[in-house]
Amino acid sequence: MSAQHPVTLSPTAQPAEAAAHPNQFALLRQRRFAPFFWTQFAGAANDNLFKFAFTVMVTYQLSVSWMPPALAGLVIGALFILPFLLFSATAGQLTDKYEKTRIIRFVKNLEIAIMLVAGAGFVAGSAAILLGCVFLMGLHSTLFGPVKFAYLPQALNERELTGGNGMVEMGTFVAILLGNVAGGLLVALPAIGHTTVAVACLALALLGRLVAQFIPPAPATDPGLTVNWNPVSETWRNLKLAHGNTVVFRSLLGISWMWFFGAVFLSQFPSFAKDVLHGNEQVASLLLVVFSVGIGIGSLLCEVLSRRHVEIGLVPLGAIGMSVFAIDLYFASRALPPSEVLTLAAFAAQPAHWRVMADLLLLSLFAGLYSVPMYALIQMRSQPTHRARIIAANNILNALFMIASAVLAGALLSAGFTVPQIFLFTGIANAVVAFYIFLLVPEYLLRFVAWVLSRCIYRFKVRGDEHIPTEGAAILACNHVSFVDAVLLMAASPRPIYFIMDHRIFRIPVLGALFRLAKAIPVAPQKDDAATYEAAFERAAQVLKDGDLLAIFPEGGITRNGQLQAFKGGIMKIIERAQADGVRAPVVPMALTNLWGSFFSRIEQGGAMVRPFRRGMFNRVGLNVGAPLPAAEVQPALLRERVAGLLQISA
Repeated sequence: MSAQHPVTLSPTAQPAEAAAHPNQFALLRQRRFAPFFWTQFAGAANDNLFKFAFTVMVTYQLSVSWMPPALAGLVIGALFILPFLLFSATAGQLTDKYEKTRIIRFVKNLEIAIMLVAGAGFVAGSAAILLGCVFLMGLHSTLFGPVKFAYLPQALNERELTGGNGMVEMGTFVAILLGNVAGGLLVALPAIGHTTVAVACLALALLGRLVAQFIPPAPATDPGLTVNWNPVSETWRNLKLAHGNTVVFRSLLGISWMWFFGAVFLSQFPSFAKDVLHGNEQVASLLLVVFSVGIGIGSLLCEVLSRRHVEIGLVPLGAIGMSVFAIDLYFASRALPPSEVLTLAAFAAQPAHWRVMADLLLLSLFAGLYSVPMYALIQMRSQPTHRARIIAANNILNALFMIASAVLAGALLSAGFTVPQIFLFTGIANAVVAFYIFLLVPEYLLRFVAWVLSRCIYRFKVRGDEHIPTEGAAILACNHVSFVDAVLLMAASPRPIYFIMDHRIFRIPVLGALFRLAKAIPVAPQKDDAATYEAAFERAAQVLKDGDLLAIFPEGGITRNGQLQAFKGGIMKIIERAQADGVRAPVVPMALTNLWGSFFSRIEQGGAMVRPFRRGMFNRVGLNVGAPLPAAEVQPALLRERVAGLLQISA
């Protein structure tokens, strides 16, 4: 959309541009995303150009008695992180209270003022002035952090959220890389280096402010909020607010762990390059380049692998890859023979180093797969009225975890650990932490199983998934063809689904445990077990009352001949119970196609799963989703007719 046409982004309604687009890169041609993307890109590049140029200056060019070169990087990093601890809570409140574009433009104006002061500091060679500007740039990033992630859910719909986050994550790491490279090159220019850095920082700030002018308005989500200016009490309140949503809070911990993991590697790159790989400064820069490229690739892959949904099933996949390649990095680097200092060309000429680079690329790629879906989940599951404060809590936790990372790495080095051993320790710790998080939040594990089944065992195609509600209560009614129907429905929905299932399926090894983990609701015929029968309908009513998705297989059991059976009356009882609670949940008809005859169906004479490869590998199966029916219109016969019609659409 051109800049001449006014656009306002509503916190609930999506703009017309939110219609289908070919991929995430198409967002860069749309006003609701492109100006925001380039604004945050310029800010991240400027942060890192400024910090790295200053670090090089005090390390190699200035003699500052009160800040030895060995401590310069630590002091600069600590000063930059400090505002995240002090002011994140306030920044989250301001973002929820005020229109977001107004906040963005204020932050960019602040950046220009800071860069004017920093320019004077570079020209004068004043470390004190520049240290003050490091703190102020940390404040700039603290204010921008909540609005950066709270803006996206207002600008993008659910199908675009993963791709948008992937683009932002990729852009951030590319900007970090370019900023570091530019800072190091510009400050080293003879005679004019300091002045050139000053001009470049101011130019990036001005460019960011110019582009920010084209970001469309994004209305405040809680304009009546009273700001609490006490950072200590508000920080505690934000953490309690985040803790109120279990899945969101534990996802915050998962993201913070990723920053812990990444900080260990980034902080050890100089020592790793010098003492282990025996490379020069160019080799250290190569490590940063490979790491950044890996994060970028992983972030962009998320949209492809998730089929443009918020797919948290990628998180366990990312965690597995992070551990595998962090551990392999230890084995790849521990036995490298001593050598003279290697240039970049000499380093690249040795095949033993290719494995090191591949490990580094892949562990960072999987870190991108791990983090992007978590960010998207937090944005989607947080209440819009306090979404920015949840993100502010995330920034506080990130800062704490990064500080803990530096302390732990220092303690391990002091205890005699080598850098490869630290990588090994981090990889093993990541496996333990990830396993613990997935036990606490089984939804990640369930979605991973569903993702594997729908992409690695079957070729699963979904039609009409726009009819699955992204918010509010709804009943999903589907035909029942195989023992894994519920898992496939999980894979199709961006939200958790609670299933009403025949109590006998819980006795099946593995599948039974999986459905118990998914909190599926067992139901038995009333004549066989009246207590289980009544409990199932009570639990179903509560699911709908809570505004969640409830799935039912109205046939009452898996088909034994591949044909659609008559629908029973249980769904009418569910609708009536919901209406008694004041809930009129729509019913979404669904049809699984081409599953009959597959491994998990009952086609074989001896029962299911007798001949696993009867149809070969990667069977093509499908799910067709129809338009929702109002609860008042639903009758078993009509619903069966709708499902039968969906079955006629080829998979």
